[in-house]
Formats: sequence, structure tokens, C-alpha cells
Amino acid sequence: MGVFAASGRRAGVALGVMGMVVPLSIALGSPAQAAPSCTKDTGPYQKQVEKFLGRPVDGRQSRGDCLAIQKFQTTHGISPNIGYAGSATWGVMKLMNEQKAAGKNPNKAGKCPVNKGRIACVDLTRQLSWIQDGRKLVFGPVPVRTGRDKFETRTGLKKIYWRDIDHVSDLYDVPMPYSQFFDGGQAFHSIGGSVWSPPGSHGCVNMRKSDAKKYWSLLKKGDDVFVYGRKPGT
Repeated sequence: MGVFAASGRRAGVALGVMGMVVPLSIALGSPAQAAPSCTKDTGPYQKQVEKFLGRPVDGRQSRGDCLAIQKFQTTHGISPNIGYAGSATWGVMKLMNEQKAAGKNPNKAGKCPVNKGRIACVDLTRQLSWIQDGRKLVFGPVPVRTGRDKFETRTGLKKIYWRDIDHVSDLYDVPMPYSQFFDGGQAFHSIGGSVWSPPGSHGCVNMRKSDAKKYWSLLKKGDDVFVYGRKPGT
């Protein structure tokens, strides 16, 4: 979503919040919030979370388990970050596993058009994006953060119609570096927190800075963008 300022300058509406991690893997960055006390409770996804984090898989909460889970939650803006292996935490981990499984063939199912030349593909279901030229993968796949419930990134074939490397949203007063608008106020742009931070953007396709910068160098005005699928939870 977006608006036009009185000056005629377009303002993109994407919540530039939380996210920054290494490609399709786990890395620990600056804490998104102060860590409260660890819970002693065993969560419903204890074994899955233990396995994901490389912890002993016994299905019982330990101090070490809690600290590892809590660190993951804090890094990715998952609240409450008390080390509980609940649905929100496992949901993010499950998504990361699905992204990793895409490997270097994200368009294996053929859902993104291969007859458009260079095109930026956005898979809402897996929260992945990549650039391809016909059947050739040019860059990616990379994790993205799309619109939350009620602010979904709109699906369909679009074109990049405006680019602004130092864009700032007039509506939210939020920096949107490397903005490439493709549908009203919806754009690719970088954010400063975790691209896995729930619940999502206000419609834009949030990216890590390095990925947004690469998209900026590889795409131009008039290039196609294809958005498909459905983000979990929307």
C-alpha cells in the first residue's frame, strides 16, 4: 500500500521493522529485545525445536534448551521470548527449513513464468524471492518478509514502475532503502531487523540489505515481478 504526498512524491507503505540474518540459515544478530527469565515449561514443539537448534532431542526442557530457544526468539523478534517451544517459534523454524529445501531450484514447480525474460519472483507461501531469466536462475533464492494478515502483498504479474534508493515512507516515517515499487505502494526494500520477524510487513517485500542492494543492481524500471502463493497466517 502507499500514498502520494502533496509534493507528488510517492510514499511506500511497508513496515520497516526487524530483520537481518545470513542466507537461509541461522545467524545471531543484535537482540531485538531484552531477554526475560527463562521458562521451565516444556513446549508442544520441544523435540522439533531441539533438533533445529542442534540440542539433545529428548523432548524435555532444560536450562540449555531454554537459553538456546530464547536466543533464537530474541534475534528474530518472536514474543514472548521466554524460551518456550511454542507454535510461533516452531513456525519460524519450519519456514526456514522449507526455504533451505528450495536449494538452487526455487522454481521447480514452475509457478513463476519462464517466458518473460528477466523477472523477480516472490513466493508468499515459502517467503522466498529470486530473480530468473527464462529458466536460468540469476540470483537467490533469498528469504523475504511479506505482508501480514489484512495487509497482504498482492498477487499477480506486475512491473517495477518506480525506484528510489533512499526512500522514506511519508505515512510511517520509516526508511525504505533500495525501494523498487511494483504495485501501488508495495515495493522491494531493505529493513534493519529480522526478515523472519512475525507477523510481517504492511504489504512490501522486506529484504536484508545485501539482498535488496543486489536486486537494485539487477533490476530496472519496467522489469516484471510475479507474486504468488499465500503467506502462512494470512
